[in-house]
Amino acid sequence: MEFSQVLADNSNIIIAKWVAAVREDRHIESADDLSYTAIKNHIPDVFQAMVTVLSQSQESDIKSIVTASWQHGLLRAEQGFDPSEIAREYRLLRKVIFDTIETDLLQVTPAEIIRYMRLIDAVIDEAISRCFHSYVGERLRELEHLHASLRLHNEELTRLVSTNEDKLSQLAHELKHPLTAIIGYSDLFLRQQRRTIPTRDNTVNIEHIERVLRNGRHLLRLINNVLELSRYEAGKIQLQVAPTNIRELINNVCEMLEPLAADKNLSILVDWERAPNETITDGFQLQQIVTNLVSNAIRYTEIGTISIMCEVVNDEKWAIAVSDTGIGIAEKDQTKIFEPYFRVTSQSRPYAPDSTGLGLAIVVRLVKLLQGEVTLVSQEGVGSTFTVTFPLRVEV
Repeated sequence: MEFSQVLADNSNIIIAKWVAAVREDRHIESADDLSYTAIKNHIPDVFQAMVTVLSQSQESDIKSIVTASWQHGLLRAEQGFDPSEIAREYRLLRKVIFDTIETDLLQVTPAEIIRYMRLIDAVIDEAISRCFHSYVGERLRELEHLHASLRLHNEELTRLVSTNEDKLSQLAHELKHPLTAIIGYSDLFLRQQRRTIPTRDNTVNIEHIERVLRNGRHLLRLINNVLELSRYEAGKIQLQVAPTNIRELINNVCEMLEPLAADKNLSILVDWERAPNETITDGFQLQQIVTNLVSNAIRYTEIGTISIMCEVVNDEKWAIAVSDTGIGIAEKDQTKIFEPYFRVTSQSRPYAPDSTGLGLAIVVRLVKLLQGEVTLVSQEGVGSTFTVTFPLRVEV
């Protein structure tokens, strides 16, 4: 039997069954929102190369296995897969292959069965090795970029601290622990990158990389907020006024924050039927405002929806409202909510662990810069609505 032909004839069936198995596996959550093509990725190329390895008449196409598996690892890193999810993918591929060809496999001799099983296992093992090689490499490259960015931000922060020490001293305890982890782990993995990246999965190292990246992203967000606030206080923000498509801007914000909402099973609902088609404003600063309001709503909401409503108020003004079904804000705290470093608390939750207390402080300052007004309506345990009114044309 030319067993490679059996695999080739069943290739479409095997790939389809494998994609279905990946979607059904509750331990591969990163694939939940991916399309059929995005899940399939470069696996068909790996499978085709496997056919050549098993063939007695074709030359083994090892190069295709290496290339396809390498690309698979890069894409899975970009898609945010965990190492364990990638390992389960290949485990499911192995299972689907053997389940599909079991009847044909039993028609050959025991020696041939062992040979074919060993060859299939060898191809999949090689694919896993190459995939993790590129996955770890991509994570390390992201870490290096993050490390460089943190160095630049740290230099800027140091300069600001020297002239603004009293204001920034409140952030010292927030910065200490993530900064210590980033410096230690960054130096360790960057030294490893200058040498040879392991070709086999190293679970401990990958967990350390993920820990560094989480701390790094949190620290970057914190530092960026501090820098944004400091630039405003120093009067260094210069408006760049231009025609701005409001619907496109809101859509960009929703696409950026959709994964954050999806992680908490929250829906983002948008009503822009009465929104202005275009306004004259600073699009970058406006996007900062909307992003901070929506991300803040997601952060303090565990169940329900986030709603964004946009409309023209009159011939001179338009408004955008961001509502949530979160913990709400006590009446006594509503006058403090826009103060720097103030964080909302509730009986069941002292404060959001990733909150810096700077998001709304930045919002109110940028709203003022864009000649607008912001109002708050909130009730504890019910939710909050932030409404911002802007002029249709910002005057500079």
